[in-house]
Amino acid sequence: MNIKQNLKGEIMVLNLSGKIMGGPDHEKFQSEIKTLVSDGYVDVLLDLSKVSWVNSTGLGILVSAYHTLKKNGGTLKICSVSDRIDNILNVTQLKLVFETFEDCESALASFGQG
Repeated sequence: MNIKQNLKGEIMVLNLSGKIMGGPDHEKFQSEIKTLVSDGYVDVLLDLSKVSWVNSTGLGILVSAYHTLKKNGGTLKICSVSDRIDNILNVTQLKLVFETFEDCESALASFGQG
């Protein structure tokens, strides 16, 4: 998994690419989230447009990040998911946890800024 940061106003957009599978990805993603929180960025948008696959451990990583941000008064939202990953979120009922959006623009607007 690769992570690129892209700051949009107060919102940190993380462009993820590759596969979210756990293992080293877990450490990498957790430290990324912790660094963002300590830097004052608690509203995070995950752009999954370049993510090809998420397994159950990968979903756990996302849920863990969600709770870390929420605990610090922030929000984690997801945009640009493929049909395949959208289906996984539906089946696991994580669509009830994560707010998901068709594209980054509508997701950013949902944070109350454009």
